[in-house]
Amino acid sequence: MSNTTEKLQKVLARAGLGSRREMEAAIAAGRVKVNGKPATLGDRIELRDRVSFDERPVTLRGAEETPRRVIMYNKPEGELCTRKDPEGRRTVFERLPRLKGERWIAIGRLDINTSGLLLFTTDGELANRLMHPSTQIEREYAVRVMGEVTKEHVRAMVEGVMLEDGPARFTDVQEFGGEGINTWFHVVITEGRNREVRRLWESQGLTVSRLKRVRYGNIFLDKRAKAGEWVELSQDEIDDLAVNAGLAPRKVPELTPDEKNRWSRDKNKRRPVQAMRKPKGQRSR
Repeated sequence: MSNTTEKLQKVLARAGLGSRREMEAAIAAGRVKVNGKPATLGDRIELRDRVSFDERPVTLRGAEETPRRVIMYNKPEGELCTRKDPEGRRTVFERLPRLKGERWIAIGRLDINTSGLLLFTTDGELANRLMHPSTQIEREYAVRVMGEVTKEHVRAMVEGVMLEDGPARFTDVQEFGGEGINTWFHVVITEGRNREVRRLWESQGLTVSRLKRVRYGNIFLDKRAKAGEWVELSQDEIDDLAVNAGLAPRKVPELTPDEKNRWSRDKNKRRPVQAMRKPKGQRSR
């Protein structure tokens, strides 16, 4: 076994326990121990070290030994991007297939009133890379806007607008039809700040009435997953996603018969939901 040291939060994220940021919070909260002693932020470990998370032993694996799985989920409006809601509202995690010894990590978030593409992975390092602003991964949204949109509005949003948390801009804005004061656009951003798309339009005195994410990086929302449904990405899609994030491709093992049966049962539990209508003139995916 290699004696190379790595940051503790990186190894924990790779084990599928959460994103790097979540693991840093867990370490700070005293939930992680290394060789029987409480871990601290900044700790580096070897794969031969004994690590526990919430008093349970963690199986440590090198990057090349860790399977990488990614699923695409079509989020309907009204669902929350959180594991549990104190008010008992439906969350996106309730519909996902169960995992043994790992958990799904959301790659970015969508607010309760936004629908569309959400990616989930078992690989914390992949999730961290795809969400980090420095990676500049594109996110594309279909937006229905209330109000008259002028060329000046579009130019301002592409050149950049100062929001309360700093400058923001769309890298592309394309009109996709509609009538009267309700017009559809497709916009692209390379960050994932809270309500960034809505706030950019609001900076121009315009209101977003519908918002749907249709692409994240190289992954497009397509007919494989209707609203409220998920589908596992192909090996080629996962490899392309990893390369876009600056990571090497990694083999994904075949599901065992037990896992296939469990995932099939989970799919049959999905409740039907009303899908968002495709806007007039929207591109086919």
